[in-house]
Amino acid sequence: MIQVGIVGGAGYTAGELIRLLINHPETEINFVFSTSNAGNKISKVHQDLVGSLDLEFTSTVNPNVDVLFLCLGHGNSVKFLSANTFSDSTKIIDLGNDFRLEADKVFEGKTFVYGLPELNKKEILKANYIANPGCFATAIQLGLLPLADTGLINKDVHINAVTGATGAGTSLSATTHYTWRDNNFSYYKPFTHQHLGEINQSVNQLQNSFSSDILFMPNRGNFSRGIFATIYTDFEGSIEEVKAIYKSFYKDAEFTFISDENLHLKQVVNTNKCLIHLHKHNGKLLVTSIIDNLLKGASGQAIQNMNLMFGLEEKTGLQLKATYF
Repeated sequence: MIQVGIVGGAGYTAGELIRLLINHPETEINFVFSTSNAGNKISKVHQDLVGSLDLEFTSTVNPNVDVLFLCLGHGNSVKFLSANTFSDSTKIIDLGNDFRLEADKVFEGKTFVYGLPELNKKEILKANYIANPGCFATAIQLGLLPLADTGLINKDVHINAVTGATGAGTSLSATTHYTWRDNNFSYYKPFTHQHLGEINQSVNQLQNSFSSDILFMPNRGNFSRGIFATIYTDFEGSIEEVKAIYKSFYKDAEFTFISDENLHLKQVVNTNKCLIHLHKHNGKLLVTSIIDNLLKGASGQAIQNMNLMFGLEEKTGLQLKATYF
């Protein structure tokens, strides 16, 4: 069994990791690290695990686990790894943004591979260290990569995407209280969201001639989980041509699918899927991309990467049905 350690165990992404890992046929949770909750039962914080898990949070780590998941706030993975030493055989999957960009991917002799399987599967299979993509970045990149791969993004790209309340994490702020979020809608970080760096990086990886702008408007929705992204740009070909491009690009993808029908979030919530829909109108291509921000956008994709790193079937532990009703 793969021995798993989780750091930053009290947040939403860690809770989803634990829920998936206790049902994964090849893993055993060795420890869940949380200094603020040490000694408390994990099911006291993640109450969906009552009756499913009898472990307690700990303030110590086992440096010899097979794989370590870092579920820390952005910027804290570097601090944690600087202060804690793990075995050279321990694989690390960071769910924060510390190692996602080319300029940051090497840390203390460890080279982190950007963990978007639809883009870097060959590299992930050989990797010991993974930088798990951001949630918005995952939905948007999966909507754009087939165009970039064929060199067809030649004008500005406009993106409007909405995320659920869990995207803000468990800490309360003025915009996460129920009374503010309920029956409300707002944008934030217009044109400057931190995921733009990794989105541009991946587009340029496939289309190094790309020099236009990616104009991204992130929004807060009044639902708990999911990302609904709409992306549009100029496109001269037919809808049949672009569908063929997307279906060819994702023909071997285990979790990304092209739908001929209009999409809605309930199709992907509680799954590791990304669904994509294509629509052409007067020289504009509209790409709709939807994911569960906590699964394909975080914990599910982290386990997908773990499966690849350990030579397991990619879908292991991730064949989940959407909470459709």
